[in-house]
Amino acid sequence: MDSPQQILRELDVIAVVGASRDPSKAAHSIPKQLQGAGFRVVPVNPQADEILGQRVYRTLESIPFPIDIVLVFRPSADVPPVAKSAVAIGAKALWLQQGIASPEAREIARQGGLHYVENECAGVVRSLHQIRKHRTV
Repeated sequence: MDSPQQILRELDVIAVVGASRDPSKAAHSIPKQLQGAGFRVVPVNPQADEILGQRVYRTLESIPFPIDIVLVFRPSADVPPVAKSAVAIGAKALWLQQGIASPEAREIARQGGLHYVENECAGVVRSLHQIRKHRTV
């Protein structure tokens, strides 16, 4: 299931690490697009309380329900600890947004049994393959 489109087709709940309150940033517009397509978007940001009308969690570990995909909008150097957290919470996939790559995070994800995508825009993949979920947000 490592193909990006297959991950989006099969999984629904996306924790967005580095989600932004700023509508001009991709870390806001991409999660908003995913939310509009029926994904459950769970913002993770230690400096916000609400993003996209959703409660914001400070860490992945503080989310009290299962997460399918951990979508990362953080610099590459910040990703290995996020990968460790994604494994710890039992996520199914770690997705590093376009422009983000980390060999260390890739190895952590693989060893933890997570599907892995790097340097790919989740919004572009969703749009190109016209992936929509049936539930409404």
